Amino acid sequence: MNSNAMEVTLMPAPAVTYRTIGGILDFYILFGDTPEQVVQEFLELIGRPVIPPYWSLGFQISRWDYGSLSEVKKTVERNRAVSLPYDIQYTDIDYMEDKKDFTYDKVKFKELPQFADYLHEKGQRYILILDPAVATSKRVGNASYDSYDRGTEKKAWVFDSDGKTPLLGEVWPGETVFPDYTSQNCIDWWVDEYERFSREIKHDALWIDMNEVANFKKGSTKGCADNNLNYPPYTPKILDEVMYSKTLCMDAKQAWGNHYDVHSLYGYSMVLATEKALQRAFGGNRTLMLTRSSFPGVGKYSGHWLGDNAANWNDIKWAIPGMLEFGLFGVPYIGADICGFFDNSPEELCRRWMQVGAFYPFSRNHNAQGYEPQDPAVYGANSLLVKSSKHYLTIRYTLLPYLYTLFYKAHTTGETVVRPVMHEFYSDSITWSVDRQFLWGKHLLITPVLDQGVTNVDAYVPDAVWYEYETMVRIADRKKHVSMYLPADKLGLHIRGGAILPTQKPDVTTTYSRRNPMGLIIALDDNGKAAGELFWDDGDSRDTVKTGNYVHYTFSVVHDVLTMQATHAGYKDPNNLKFETITILGVATPPLSVTVGTGNTTTVLPNTNIEYDSTKQVLFLTGLTLALGETYVVQWELAEEEKNRFDCHPEENADQNKCQARGCIWAPNTHGAPWCFYPKDHGYTVTNTTESSSGMTADITRNKKYRSSGRPGSPDIDTLSVKIDYNTGDMLRFKIWDPTKPRYEVPVPLSLPPAPETDEKKRLYKVQITKNPFGIQVIRKSTGTKIWDSSVPGFTFSDMFIQVSTKLSSEFVYGFGETEHPTFKHNLNYHTWGMFSKDQPPGYKMNCYGVHPFYMGLEDTGDAHGVLLLNSNAMDVTFQPNPALIYRTLGGILDFYMVLGPTPEMVVQEYTALIGRPVLPAYWSLGFQLCRYGYSNDKEIADLYRDMKKAGIPYDVQYGDIDYMDRQLDFVLDPEFKNLPALVDSMRGEGMKFIFILDPAISGNETEPYPAFDRGEKADVFIKWPKELSNDIVWGKVWPDFPNVTVNESLDWDSQVKLYRAYAAFPDFFRESTAKWWLQEIKDFYNNVMKFDGLWIDMNEPASFVHGTVGEKCLGNPLLENPPYMPPLESKHLGLNHKTLCMNSEQILSDGKRVKHFDVHSLYGWSHTKPTYDALLSVTGKRGIVVTRSTYPSSGKWSGHWLGDNAASWDQLYKSIIGMMEFSLFGIPYTGADICGFFNTAEYEMCLRWMQLGAFYPYSRNHNGKGSPRQDPVAWDAKFAQVSRDVLNIRYTLLPYLYTLMFEAHTKGSTVIRPLLHEFVNDKTTWDIHKQFLWGPALLITPALDKGVTSVNGYVPNARWYDYHTAKDIGVRGVMLSMATPLDHINLHIRGGYIIPWQKPETNTFYSRKNPLGLIVALNDNGTAQGSFFWDDGEGIDTVPGGKYQLTSFAAESSTLTCQVTHNTLDPADQLIVGVVKVWGAGSVKITSVTLRDKAGKDYPLTPQHNTDTQELIIDATSKSVRVDQLSTITWSRN
Repeated sequence: MNSNAMEVTLMPAPAVTYRTIGGILDFYILFGDTPEQVVQEFLELIGRPVIPPYWSLGFQISRWDYGSLSEVKKTVERNRAVSLPYDIQYTDIDYMEDKKDFTYDKVKFKELPQFADYLHEKGQRYILILDPAVATSKRVGNASYDSYDRGTEKKAWVFDSDGKTPLLGEVWPGETVFPDYTSQNCIDWWVDEYERFSREIKHDALWIDMNEVANFKKGSTKGCADNNLNYPPYTPKILDEVMYSKTLCMDAKQAWGNHYDVHSLYGYSMVLATEKALQRAFGGNRTLMLTRSSFPGVGKYSGHWLGDNAANWNDIKWAIPGMLEFGLFGVPYIGADICGFFDNSPEELCRRWMQVGAFYPFSRNHNAQGYEPQDPAVYGANSLLVKSSKHYLTIRYTLLPYLYTLFYKAHTTGETVVRPVMHEFYSDSITWSVDRQFLWGKHLLITPVLDQGVTNVDAYVPDAVWYEYETMVRIADRKKHVSMYLPADKLGLHIRGGAILPTQKPDVTTTYSRRNPMGLIIALDDNGKAAGELFWDDGDSRDTVKTGNYVHYTFSVVHDVLTMQATHAGYKDPNNLKFETITILGVATPPLSVTVGTGNTTTVLPNTNIEYDSTKQVLFLTGLTLALGETYVVQWELAEEEKNRFDCHPEENADQNKCQARGCIWAPNTHGAPWCFYPKDHGYTVTNTTESSSGMTADITRNKKYRSSGRPGSPDIDTLSVKIDYNTGDMLRFKIWDPTKPRYEVPVPLSLPPAPETDEKKRLYKVQITKNPFGIQVIRKSTGTKIWDSSVPGFTFSDMFIQVSTKLSSEFVYGFGETEHPTFKHNLNYHTWGMFSKDQPPGYKMNCYGVHPFYMGLEDTGDAHGVLLLNSNAMDVTFQPNPALIYRTLGGILDFYMVLGPTPEMVVQEYTALIGRPVLPAYWSLGFQLCRYGYSNDKEIADLYRDMKKAGIPYDVQYGDIDYMDRQLDFVLDPEFKNLPALVDSMRGEGMKFIFILDPAISGNETEPYPAFDRGEKADVFIKWPKELSNDIVWGKVWPDFPNVTVNESLDWDSQVKLYRAYAAFPDFFRESTAKWWLQEIKDFYNNVMKFDGLWIDMNEPASFVHGTVGEKCLGNPLLENPPYMPPLESKHLGLNHKTLCMNSEQILSDGKRVKHFDVHSLYGWSHTKPTYDALLSVTGKRGIVVTRSTYPSSGKWSGHWLGDNAASWDQLYKSIIGMMEFSLFGIPYTGADICGFFNTAEYEMCLRWMQLGAFYPYSRNHNGKGSPRQDPVAWDAKFAQVSRDVLNIRYTLLPYLYTLMFEAHTKGSTVIRPLLHEFVNDKTTWDIHKQFLWGPALLITPALDKGVTSVNGYVPNARWYDYHTAKDIGVRGVMLSMATPLDHINLHIRGGYIIPWQKPETNTFYSRKNPLGLIVALNDNGTAQGSFFWDDGEGIDTVPGGKYQLTSFAAESSTLTCQVTHNTLDPADQLIVGVVKVWGAGSVKITSVTLRDKAGKDYPLTPQHNTDTQELIIDATSKSVRVDQLSTITWSRN
């Protein structure tokens, strides 16, 4: 903020240099998030813009030197005669007597006092000009010039350097003085003179010019003195490089100081004085001011034009960047002189300029003395210019309600009006250089012709849906440059999909148009949605926003329903305005009906009021009478609406014949909807229903009007049974099966209540069955929202293809896994995701290791629900934008479970109550962990451990990958690792823990006894063929090598598999005998080979390096290997057995039932997990941890999960957050990704950022693959080690909080890694956030996820937040915030209202657990906080069910911390003493006294450390040795 002469130099570094010759350096930096937010923040600083009067948005005509009033009127009349929309006429200085302010020429402009009335008669307005320079000469006839005389008497002028003599210059009237608008005397004089003049010459607004300040003399009539003000030591690169060129001497005196300092504030000070004058003259009328000179803050009072341009093609181009810049500067009422000020304007130039000028906020045609008139009508009534001008001005006037609303938004929020394309599409770098196109707000794209002789313009179409305004046709192009054909009478004008633009029937002036009916133009986006606003007041009064004298609407379209919500109705328009027309662009099909509702009344719109253009896909609603200020709901039901189509041919290569062969409808479209879709009555019909207090049953029969599902080998099942159980008040189950023939059902046990909920009043839901087609509707009773509605066509139940569809309650759907999703919230625009467990690294649309057919849905009300399909067959789900969901599965039955929340967190709690609460991991497993596939020998591990200790980096767990195995054989130690058992013992003696990997595949080719295989074969634990096919094991190949071979790793993969990999057998973990065998092998390894503390099980999808079996010839039914319908799985063309076992393999369930691998494939990892966990507990006698790769619902009861073999790439950082949040929904909170990536070489910055993020994974492990360089924290440099140490120290500090969260997950089902929406579901901004996350409710983590960034944009939810690093309240909430993120920093924030337990970190948890317990007490706005702390021995088995733990709750209120132990059977050896308590938000008044009271009532005085700047109070109670369970209160006070 500096007003002295200055210059800036921009350099390609990139860099900028400021040079100024006075004042101080006073910088304000705005971090925004988006470009638009930067402007909003800037305007919050300098002042938001004024709302101009409505009439000032009309078209305006001006000219310097009409010569007489009669010439002015001729101009007015000829433009009226051609019916040009035209609101304002100007007179320039030629109306004055000898160009003197506050006078008029009583000869040439004799009737000027009546001129305003002449214009008003036709609804037009009059604006005149005033300059600051005041003549010193007499008036005509030697009469006194009273305005000058009164100003002299008041000493209103700028003075010479002596401070006494008025500075004389020369401007239009000759010799002049210059008002000093920084002087109160001058302000009073100016207000008085203007008031006098306004009574003499009636007018409507004021235009002030020449206020830089301009002077035709250099400095003054006598020149300027030679001093440092007029000739400073350095002169910036300004005009003539002379400070006083065309202005005043710099040593002139003003009330604010030397002119040298305040020169650039002259126009600003004149604006302030003029605002006072306008208020005096116009009172409660808003009026308008235009200024030529401006400074930050001017936009609060005035508009601006871009000065005296010229009639040339360069200046028509330059006007757009000029307007965009003034949008940044907070002056949105902006425009250039249309057709140019200087020079004669050729017809083509003026025509093109009138086209684009129709979309300048300030739209004025103005030119200079001595040049030909250029008002539109002068070019001829029938000229192309007049026709084109009228056309686009008519569009302008139609859209004035939208433009006026944009000014309201600018005034209230600081949004830009004329908007750079970049502001809306800043993620698209192409838009950063677009300056020949611009937007009105978000929604109207203007593409003018700016070159001579051009009819094709190279235009950029940003990434959105766009409709041509004039034709209403949706264009196909997006995110690309196009050649736009714009003939002589055309300009490019496009409405963005998602827009709702308020309109009004136009007229020749706004006086008349404001009386006309209103309307809406709705442009639907890809998802059929749109939104907009309307602000409406009397258009002229001051402060209508402040007084509430206005109408405000929000408009929205969702699911073919337009809501016109009158959010404020404080103004009654005298014209009783009504919305009479609604035009909807992008409506795929004609409506069956349209209804209009208000209050409790709904009216069906007559067909005469409905028109549909099928070619353009536009729906016109006319003849409406929707009163302005009232709320309405308009709904259109579409005939065979495209988005309600359900795909009848999801396979590739659909055509009309294939489609119709299935009895379906073929109708191509361009919107992504299926071309082949089911008729409305396709499906099943209800033949019988019964209902009881505990549920419903139904029999349903297939509608045989239609052919079968059209998949040979998968006959339809004609009769089905339906059962709906009301399990609890917040859970229900619905099951559909074949009553005539047993079918496979998932053998995963669930925790169902012993009795249903029969009291209807206690149920959150009600259920309805629709009869034809059959469907189930689940309705939330509290809101009436249908959260499940399968009463849609297409329900299919055949032997190997089952499909069911449901409408969804909203577009906000989360879950389904396991696969890599680019966002947490699903994209519903016809995306299909396959699910079938597979050894497949994360990748887009690739089914990965586990299967979780569970989703959470958010309803528009903010309520949440969850749905599980208990089905383990290969399946897919398809999302549709209506919104809807389609399930397709290849077998089993339909067995759905729905939980009703109603909060997102309760959904997970209810879901885990059903599938099983998550395991409580050992405390040490929350420490940092290191692993690598590719350790050559045990020395590498020993060296790593040594280096980590030396670096002081916290570290609890070391792993052994398959390298430790001899030839990758389970339970056999490689000779290169012969010293590993001793190393493990040594490390464990120092508090470390060790985890080894075990794969399920067991080699069967050993030449020496191999107990794991030999005993397994004897116990018949391996998967075999069905007896009717063969009695052999189904052999695969995985990691184990043949004995006595040397592996040549330079060969291609397939050759290595063929030559070196042994035949491998796969244990069938469903069997009890297999669990016993597995326990024995693990026990033998632990007792005889090597100790361990946890187990890592991998490759259990199950993975095989051959397809199906060795030789790749599967026995049995080929349809199981290549089913009639194949979901979109990775390598689906190779069949279901790709990289796994044959689907005809047989497995035996624990109850003896024989099943095909086809049905239970995705349960293999699930079945592997519990026997492993049981064995770990049995063998070690401690809790430990199991980490598994393949999971299914309820796997979390026994294990954690890592997100698989990811890659060392930047995108994997943010996708890991999504993966963790999804596994939070799935009931597996102990999760994380391989830090720094498994595949490929990690880059330094990326790995460091990943270490920062990974420090907040619940499962925090750095792991990478064979062949890639090391990436552990000590593999880089000292800086990397230091940053890693620092961030892991934060993790270890907060481990008591993380462990408490794990306890709450284990006992209540709460999430640990928590999406923001779980805590702030009422804030819809959080519904779409996936680059930030929470630990529980209280720790917000905002990591840096992109290369090269030094700041990160994060959302700050609506609560008090403290910066973890500074303990200071950050002071903002409910906004996006740019947070500084240097390379050694991750942004962490603690939520006010919570108490976080902590401990001083050590190099591992064995030592950190011994430290005193600290607390962070983060006070909320009410000065309160609460929290809890769980503690046990950290590794005992069943400490929770056995009650061997301590649970403590803390509460802070009224400067007192209270401790309440709610459970305490903890061994004394594990008890902690109270350490350092940090109270954040303790206030800025010094706290001088602290007292700790124990349970016995004994008081301990403590010494407070209170930082009144950060408001952090530190209380160290360590020396008192008070145990946590003995603490009663800690009280602090200000004496």
